[in-house]
Amino acid sequence: QVQLVESGGGLVQAGGSLRLSCAASGRTFSSYAMGWFRQAPGKEREFLSAITYSGARIYYADSVKGRITISRDNAKNTVYLQMNSLKPEDTAVYYCAAAKILATTDREYDYWGQGTQVTVSS
Repeated sequence: QVQLVESGGGLVQAGGSLRLSCAASGRTFSSYAMGWFRQAPGKEREFLSAITYSGARIYYADSVKGRITISRDNAKNTVYLQMNSLKPEDTAVYYCAAAKILATTDREYDYWGQGTQVTVSS
């Protein structure tokens, strides 16, 4: 069992940056691949990035590639999402999730956080 809690969201101006954190409980955190997704009002949940338990493999969605960086610290049971050059269209609730395999589809993820709101003003 893994419990996930996101933090770091908030209101930021366009062009700004945010770093989201996802703290995990449970001793098996390091055995899970971790992913970040987002969901804007009226839209489907969108994959952003995923990282293997070792950090050796990383996926990024084409829509955000070059503007975001995923990382993890297994000693702290935490995964991060650094977001730069933020745009108003990045406004959404951002979720972290844990999966047994590195995946880009939400159905592969077993555990989800409650989400953190990111709002980008123009």
